[in-house]
Amino acid sequence: MSEQIILTTGVYDLIKDHLRRKKTTAEEEKILLAQLRNAKQVLRRDLPKDVVTINCEVKIKDSSQPHEQKLMIVPDNQAKVKKGKYSVLSDIVLAIVGNKVGEIIDWPFEEGDRKIEILSVKHID
Repeated sequence: MSEQIILTTGVYDLIKDHLRRKKTTAEEEKILLAQLRNAKQVLRRDLPKDVVTINCEVKIKDSSQPHEQKLMIVPDNQAKVKKGKYSVLSDIVLAIVGNKVGEIIDWPFEEGDRKIEILSVKHID
């Protein structure tokens, strides 16, 4: 996991509001608050192309799954998990948002700790 995540101001504010509403576990909240404290906020046009954010397609390798997974990261109101569209505020996306291709994230999911490797990021404009 990188020392500093990179977020657009909009995604930063969404996560902060999500935390205020107590929608995460205590362990997730602790990690996310630390990440937000050190996060670099940028305009969408200045976001590096290899950073996970809203409106992008991400390929990951999850330690709990035998195969690679493709996630489309969308606004909360457009999420349809059966179609591979995950809310930017879902557990899996909160674990990887703001991180770059090649990073491996250790995350305390409710079912137990897992490692998520970010294999690719494709922004959809």
